[in-house]
Amino acid sequence: MSSDNRQHLDGDLTPLQQELLLELRKNSARAVMLHQTISEKLALNATDHKCLDFLMNSGPVTAGRLAELTGLTTGAVTNVIDRLENAGYIVREKDPSDRRKVVVKPVVSQVNSMNPLFDSLMRRTLQIMSQYDERETGVILNFLRECNDMTLEEMNKLKEDRE
Repeated sequence: MSSDNRQHLDGDLTPLQQELLLELRKNSARAVMLHQTISEKLALNATDHKCLDFLMNSGPVTAGRLAELTGLTTGAVTNVIDRLENAGYIVREKDPSDRRKVVVKPVVSQVNSMNPLFDSLMRRTLQIMSQYDERETGVILNFLRECNDMTLEEMNKLKEDRE
C-alpha cells in the first residue's frame, strides 16, 4: 500500500485505531520473523513449518484440503508435503474412507520433538491472556477470527489476480 493511501485511511481512524493498526502490522512482521527463526532451527522453511502447524490442528487431510486451509496453491502444497515427508515430519496414507485418495498426517513423535522451542512462548502467551476477563477475551477472539478470515480471503483474491 502506498504511503498516500495509508495516510488517507489513517486519517479516517481515531488515534487508538491508528495505534492498533500499527501494532497489528508489527505483530504480523514479528510473527513471520519468529517462525522463520524457529524454522531455521528445525532445518525447515517457514512455509513448511506453518503447513505442519495446520496439519497438527486439522488432523489428517488431503493435499487439496491443506491447500484450502493454508491458502497455498495445490502445486505449492505438493512441494511442501514432499519436503515434510523427506524430513520425517509427515506420512502419506490411503484415506480409510476412500482408498483412491491419499491423506497426509503428521508423525506425532517428530512434531512433539519441537515442543521445547515453544514452551517459553506458550507460558508467556498464557500469562498475557490471564490479564483479560471472559468478555474481553471473547472480544479479542472474535477480532482475531475475523482477521484470520479476512487474511485468507485476501490471499485467495491475490491468487485469483495471478491467474
